[in-house]
Amino acid sequence: MKTEINKIIDAQQDEMIALGKELFIHPELGYKEFETKKMVQKELAKYGIHAEAEYFETGFQVSIGEGKPHIGLIAELDAIPVEGHPCSNPKDHAAHACGHSTQVTIMVNAIIALKKSGLLEKKGKVTLFFTPAEEYTDLDYRRKLIQDGKIQYIGGKMNMLEAGVFDGCDCIIHLHAMGSTYAYGYGSSLAGFKYKKIIFKGKASHAGVLPHLGINALNEFTLFNAALGMLRETFEEKDMVRVHGILIKGGDTINSVPSEVIYECYIRTLNQDKLLEIDHQITSMAQHCAAALGGSVEFADMIGYLPFTPNPVLSEVAHQNILDYTTEDKIIANERSIAGGDVGDVSCFYPIIQFGYNGFSGAIHGVDFKIIDTYKAFVEPAKIVCGCVVDLLEKLELIQQIKACHHSMNKEVYQAYLQGKWVEKELLSKNKKPQIKNYSIKRFDY
Repeated sequence: MKTEINKIIDAQQDEMIALGKELFIHPELGYKEFETKKMVQKELAKYGIHAEAEYFETGFQVSIGEGKPHIGLIAELDAIPVEGHPCSNPKDHAAHACGHSTQVTIMVNAIIALKKSGLLEKKGKVTLFFTPAEEYTDLDYRRKLIQDGKIQYIGGKMNMLEAGVFDGCDCIIHLHAMGSTYAYGYGSSLAGFKYKKIIFKGKASHAGVLPHLGINALNEFTLFNAALGMLRETFEEKDMVRVHGILIKGGDTINSVPSEVIYECYIRTLNQDKLLEIDHQITSMAQHCAAALGGSVEFADMIGYLPFTPNPVLSEVAHQNILDYTTEDKIIANERSIAGGDVGDVSCFYPIIQFGYNGFSGAIHGVDFKIIDTYKAFVEPAKIVCGCVVDLLEKLELIQQIKACHHSMNKEVYQAYLQGKWVEKELLSKNKKPQIKNYSIKRFDY
């Protein structure tokens, strides 16, 4: 069956490459992928594949086959702002410098080939989810969508999880462009992250004549920043914790004691428990540093994405299919990346993988990112996806093994995290009811 499907993919490669090139030069930001959606749906309709559900502005799904096993595929629709990219959108600088246009093309290529093969007429179901807004950007627009009640969360897959879009899938296959010299990658993990905006509040006074009547918010931050440096010494290497930030306001005038200082940062880590724990530590530390000098602090947190953990059995299925097209020395395995994506949230509830593919030059998210090998970027990965699907449909024991090594996150804990609340680490066990408490003085309401 794999040989038959590969012949179908080879026969339609010119059409798919043309689609991929067209998508690449028409980038759109998250929740604005209207033309992208139209182009994809038009292509799929040629083969009798139509959207069975649409959601969250531009997201939609198509399915072939029925019954079990039910395999999900994910393709991300959005681009990212990269001013100066030769194919960027002049309105908002959107560019497909993260390769999402290629993964959309690959998955379209794969599901059309699976449909033509007739494989799904005999066994199982495949659903392809076209997901909006993976890139954590264009936040003012997304806040407006939240205020208007069109979405609940910044990331597309977070909203889809809340709506139960992936329910019924036994496992999910995803892939992403690589910015390395390797041909393929598998088993890689991604970091989770959270955005924090910390507003240190003091009291203004004449800095030269009456400094004793003021409360210096910049000193509050300075004390906090020193404490943050000490906290970094406690981070374990295995967790790959990063706390990186910028000071966006240091006061109003040199002649006045600073009454307001604003610090923005990301907390990144591979360990989802640590993400919650460190967030709590930083919050508490900022409160105490401000209070020590007579000031106060407010928070404007925004929920990021949780760490991505690939399913090991499903990763090995991908690995074996990748080996049909390259050698072991050209594959990177089990990479621990500090990058993140909303696929991490999906991995907390469903067995999922994200394998990497190449065919590019330049830096991911860079002005020089471009496609240099259309076969590697559009065609060959579709064969790997289909190969994985064939294995999963024909070897049902794999599904059982995949599910056996997946541990789903407690949904109450996830909801608490989305609401900016802290969950006691030792109470995350699925056998215990999580103890949840609100810790922030003020949480940002998007």
